[in-house]
Amino acid sequence: MLNSDALDLLFHNGRTFSAWQDRDVDINLLKQAWDLAVLGPTSANCEPMRVTFIESAEAKARLKPYLAEGNVDKTMAAPVTAIVAQDLEFYEKLPDLYPHTDARSWFAGKEDAIKTTAFRNSSLQAGYFILALRAQGLDCGPMSGFDNAKLDADFFAGTPVKSNFLINIGYGDRAKLHARSPRLAFDQGAEIL
Repeated sequence: MLNSDALDLLFHNGRTFSAWQDRDVDINLLKQAWDLAVLGPTSANCEPMRVTFIESAEAKARLKPYLAEGNVDKTMAAPVTAIVAQDLEFYEKLPDLYPHTDARSWFAGKEDAIKTTAFRNSSLQAGYFILALRAQGLDCGPMSGFDNAKLDADFFAGTPVKSNFLINIGYGDRAKLHARSPRLAFDQGAEIL
């Protein structure tokens, strides 16, 4: 069981940041977070999440036109922005990732199964990734609010990869956080049957 410090780091003090300290992110922390996130379970170990890290000024300039107006400043100020995406040909890696059976045949040529599995499991992996980034001492600002189609045409042209959402990553400026919004109580959002 995790101690209270670990729970604070991952959950109680973990917030969605929009303001960032002027502090670089060590690329090794991103790699370590990836290595942790891929340990989380996915359907048939399909691991469809793909991440493109936007760090350089050139890459940020390339990303900027696809952002909704309200997301431009915070994204340009973030040390790193991760494009969290899904590989719609994830099933091609199943012979290696899930070798006990022919799991590739469950998906090949089955568009609905591919889309549903890729979206669900890349989103699941992204949740693990956010927690892994926090575990490395980094703060996150996950967000929608960008033109997926235009971003995909630029960053993923000619590939089976499609964007899901973005995560700004760095060291958040806690002085600019507002109070945490309310959360649902257990009996408001869960039931035991």
